[in-house]
Formats: sequence, C-alpha cells, structure tokens
Amino acid sequence: MSEEKKTFTISVYTENMVGLLNRVSGIFLKRHINIESLNTSQSEIEGVNRFVIVVKTSEQWVKRIVGQLEKQIDVIRAYYHTDEETIYQESALYKVKSDSLFEQRQVQNIIKDSHAKIVTVSREFFVIEKTGFRHETERLYNDLVPYGLMQFVRSGRISVTKEEMQISSLLKEFQPV
Repeated sequence: MSEEKKTFTISVYTENMVGLLNRVSGIFLKRHINIESLNTSQSEIEGVNRFVIVVKTSEQWVKRIVGQLEKQIDVIRAYYHTDEETIYQESALYKVKSDSLFEQRQVQNIIKDSHAKIVTVSREFFVIEKTGFRHETERLYNDLVPYGLMQFVRSGRISVTKEEMQISSLLKEFQPV
C-alpha cells in the first residue's frame, strides 16, 4: 500500500562547498523525486548556508531523503516539515508592456487588488513585484497575460518553521570556547 503524497519543505544546513548542490540534487534524482522548488542562501548562523527544498512525496520517502542528505560530508543537519509547520512565501517579478499601464485602468486595479507593487517604469515596460503564496503569484500571472506580459520569473520557496529549530544550539556545542 502506498503512502499519501504531501508537500514537504526540507531545510538543509551546510557548509558552502563546491559541488554540494550537485550531490544534493543527485539524492532526489536517484529516487525519481522531483524538486518542486529550491532556494539556497546564508542562514541565521555565520558561515552556514541553508537549502530550502520543496518536494511532493510520502513521509516515508522524505525521512529516507533527509537521512541520505545528512550522510553528505558538508551537510551539518537536515530537517523536514509539512506546510502546516512552516511559514512560507515566494516572490515573483512580472515585466509588462508600458502602454497597458497608462492606457488601461484594469491593469492598475489588478496590481492594487493583488497587493503587488510596481518596482520600475520605463517607456517600453514596467516591472511588478508580488510576494505571496504560489496560487497568488499564479493568479497575478494569469491576470496580466492579456495585457502584454513580456517576462515572468518566480523565486523558490523561502520558509521559517513555526517551532524553534535546534540547529543554533547544536552548532554552539561544536564552537571552540
């Protein structure tokens, strides 16, 4: 019997080493699990980076993946969380033809109603920024397509957990006094 697939956010705390992204993505490739979203940045701990990886799989598989991730030499610790255990957002940028901004009031209303903001305006185009959940950035995308959407890009998920993560106290144990 197969376990239900759910969305999981995996946080991987690592040293910043060349080739680590390739090894991390290889763990998912071997198991035929698609990465829905991937983001990496500096973490709250100096000298430690954090990967935020979103996958749809069973809890059984996500536990196995986290175990494999922690076996990587440069990985300090890995955790997984459900959507209910995290606070998360994505950002998106939309490049739209300028004439639609000035000639069609609907575009201004779409921007206002979606709580997006205009970040730059030129004669040829303007750029809108929207932060929110995936369904919100997709809705704005669909609303802007008829008005000359020229480019679109969306970030990977960024997230923090609702509960405290023990990574900071774990690392303090290894720091010299």
